[in-house]
Amino acid sequence: MKSIFTILIFSFSGYTAMAQTTDIKVAVPDSTKDIQVVEASCGQCKLGLKGSGCNLAIRIKNKAYFVDGADLDTYGDAHAHDGFCNAIRKAEVQGKLVKNRFNVTYFKLLPFDKKD
Repeated sequence: MKSIFTILIFSFSGYTAMAQTTDIKVAVPDSTKDIQVVEASCGQCKLGLKGSGCNLAIRIKNKAYFVDGADLDTYGDAHAHDGFCNAIRKAEVQGKLVKNRFNVTYFKLLPFDKKD
């Protein structure tokens, strides 16, 4: 009985591990629209926005906006030394402001530069 239980545990563990994806899906930019380089980080931890938990935000012209269409954890561990809760990163974006939120259609995180 213990061996059957052990086999079932390992079977489910393997199944859930296979369900995890490590690919970061990046949308292709629209060649007819400009790409903006912005600061990206956690809105609450680094950009001074009010809210609960940690949420991706960008800063354009010294004003921060929460982002819809991209997720904080998609781009690695938010609490790592270069993660969004500990660092302000540069990103290329396309999208538009709607009701004081940035609806992103393209988001590409640029390499971490310790100077930023």
